[in-house]
Parts: sequence; C-alpha cells; structure tokens
Amino acid sequence: MYTISELAKALQISPHTLRYYEKEGIMESIRTDSGERRYTEEHDKWLRFVLKLRETQMPIAQIKKYAMLVKEGEHTTEERLELLKSHLNNIQKQLIELQSTEEMLQKKVAMYEQWLDQHPRFAGENE
Repeated sequence: MYTISELAKALQISPHTLRYYEKEGIMESIRTDSGERRYTEEHDKWLRFVLKLRETQMPIAQIKKYAMLVKEGEHTTEERLELLKSHLNNIQKQLIELQSTEEMLQKKVAMYEQWLDQHPRFAGENE
C-alpha cells in the first residue's frame, strides 16, 4: 500500500493531481479509518495508464468517460475499445504531423549549418 505522497513521488506527479483525479472520478482511493488515502499496485498501474493517455493529449473528459466505462463493467468493452481506437487514430495523425515538422526543421537546421560553414566569421556570434 502506498500513501498519497509515496504514490505521487513514484509517478512523478503531485499529490494534488491524485486528489484531482479522484475528485473527477478517474480513480478511487482506499480510505483508512482516519480518512487517509491509500493506494495499491492496481492503482499504480491504472494511474500509469491514465498518465500515458494524458501524455498523448487525451482530454480529461475522454479519460473520465473511459474510467466511467471501466467502472460500469464488461458490458462496456466495445465502447471502451472504440474510444481507445479513436484516440490511437489521433496519435497516429499527430505522429505524421510531427514527422513532417521534424523533416522541415532538419532541412532548416541543415540550411543554417551550411550557411555558417560558408560564412565562418558569423559562427559563434550569438553565443
């Protein structure tokens, strides 16, 4: 079992973020008799998944919807699948856009490097 501080540290997020996810219904904690939050390995796994969804720009509203569907049970499997497939499609589009941007930036960097190679007196002036 983890305390809120221990889990937050392990996930490299703030305790506030854990409280927020709980408030939004994305996760639930176990409460001790004194009301302190406790978390299991399952909480840790779930939150790592949620954080990956956030890293890939899934909106909180979609994560909340997914969490709600998980809580509702197996009869929501198809809807969960469609939600994740839609997000995967968005990630694939982002990757294509990022690859295009990377190519453009590589060309621009190469152009500047070539120019500086041809004009060495300007190299290092901006440092």
